[in-house]
Amino acid sequence: MDVDEFWHLIEESAREAVGREARLEWLHERLVRRSAEDIIDFASWMEVARRKVDTYLMWGAARTLHLVGGLDSIWYFYSWVISLGRETFEQVTSDPDTLMDVPEVRRYNAMQRDRVRRSDEDRPEFEELGYVAVRAWEQATGGDWDALADALEARGHVLDSLPNPADEEWDLDDKQESARRLPRINRYMSELYGRA
Repeated sequence: MDVDEFWHLIEESAREAVGREARLEWLHERLVRRSAEDIIDFASWMEVARRKVDTYLMWGAARTLHLVGGLDSIWYFYSWVISLGRETFEQVTSDPDTLMDVPEVRRYNAMQRDRVRRSDEDRPEFEELGYVAVRAWEQATGGDWDALADALEARGHVLDSLPNPADEEWDLDDKQESARRLPRINRYMSELYGRA
């Protein structure tokens, strides 16, 4: 499975299934019928994508937009960003300041501002997407997570259970630094809450 096929599966799951549980089931059904190598490939491309989105700048963007809380939340947010599809993923990872342009982010922020009750489907987290390959691996091969982890590590992946950004670290609570690094997002949030 190459990277194009990985993204095709992610995007087709959104077109073919309604809701996260249905998307997970759709992906699971497709992966479990594949070879063990294809399942490793899918998990490997997930790791590649997660590494690309795992930056302090993206973390700062997500925090400024009130999309994430703690460490687990940001990790699940990364899977959610992947679930949005290749075009959106490439745009926001190349320039996290464009995260505020994503329609799902704008909708979520409007719901927050207006104190509208949000469901799990609304939240910018998709924890289970990170486990879909593991479930398929277990069913297809009878192997466990450790065997899949060994295969991924053999391909050079370092499997972190929490974010581990490789870009320049900065104080995500420093509002002036956030405004300097993420000017569009900070302007958007000021306007959204009437602080402009």
